[in-house]
Amino acid sequence: MVVPFPGSPRPTLGVEWEIALVDRVTRDLSNTAAEVFAAVESEAGHTPHITKELLRNTVELVTGVHDTVAEAMDDLDESLSMLRRAADPLGVDLCCAGTHPFAQWSSQLVTRTPDYDELIERTQWWGRQMLIWGVHVHVGVPSSDQVFPVLNAMLHQYPHLLALSASSPMWAGVHTGYASNRALMFQQLPTAGLPYQFANWQEYEGFIDDQMKTGVISKIPGMHWDIRPAPRWGTIEVRVFDGVSTRSELRALVALVHCLVVDLERRFSAGENLPRLQPWHVKENKWRAARYGLDAEIIVDSDSNERLVTDDLHELLERLTPTAVRLGCTDELAAVADIPVRGASYQRQRRVADDTGGDLVAVVDSLVRELGT
Repeated sequence: MVVPFPGSPRPTLGVEWEIALVDRVTRDLSNTAAEVFAAVESEAGHTPHITKELLRNTVELVTGVHDTVAEAMDDLDESLSMLRRAADPLGVDLCCAGTHPFAQWSSQLVTRTPDYDELIERTQWWGRQMLIWGVHVHVGVPSSDQVFPVLNAMLHQYPHLLALSASSPMWAGVHTGYASNRALMFQQLPTAGLPYQFANWQEYEGFIDDQMKTGVISKIPGMHWDIRPAPRWGTIEVRVFDGVSTRSELRALVALVHCLVVDLERRFSAGENLPRLQPWHVKENKWRAARYGLDAEIIVDSDSNERLVTDDLHELLERLTPTAVRLGCTDELAAVADIPVRGASYQRQRRVADDTGGDLVAVVDSLVRELGT
């Protein structure tokens, strides 16, 4: 089948940021998305950039189409402020992480839509357990010819993106031992996980045809890969990140994705053969980043050489700096280096738990405070 990809004449940027609703007193999740939406509509008359998600404890902030990180973040800040004003009188606070430290999945209510009903009907127990939050970043690319060379090359940086954003060390009151429990939870869905490394767009079209004929999906967005084409928008969509706990970290990580896609697209268009990593190495790197976070030793090339992810990160940021200059996000990209110094969210959550004798309510308190930074 033909999958149209309109392309983008410039490297546009869009961001989707999933936000958890928590009760101000108990710090458990609050299934009040419907009431929050009603309050937003009462104030603004519409909710163009605040949307529903699978669970009724979650809302998603969605930007318009922008050219710079600063523009996208201003868009998110405006939506976040509106969301706070709506949630505050309801006794609801906001936070973001890959998972909630102690909430139970069985207590959560599902948003009823045809797509979500179909997902739960097909995936059953695993679908109901998706008590997770993430960030998705779209970057426009010129044509379908660039999509898979760029996407395949980006898999080299998969562990960097996951380790930097890892924020789900706890699940249902249990310390999992993982930096990102979310990454491994989500891949249990049949349409989620790592993408296939297709050689070109035509192979992808054949795959989509197979999936549609066999009933795996009923529409193209039904494939929920960690990095995927978004044909409707003419973008590559990066879905690797755990929920990002602070605005400053989100700004830095969005800049990193923007620069990565633009740098790889430029190199491919200039005739460079972009590198590809064996799928088994990509899979192992995902697991190592999920397990060890910023302490992960990752596989960096097809010759199976290994390196600490934070050591490799410094060279990556140096390589991307000229691209950041062109995109107007040098300060934002440079701030990526601050995350390992300050500690990623999973490390900060563990510290709070250790400092309070294992008080997971205190962990949620810290996440609520962090969303303002």
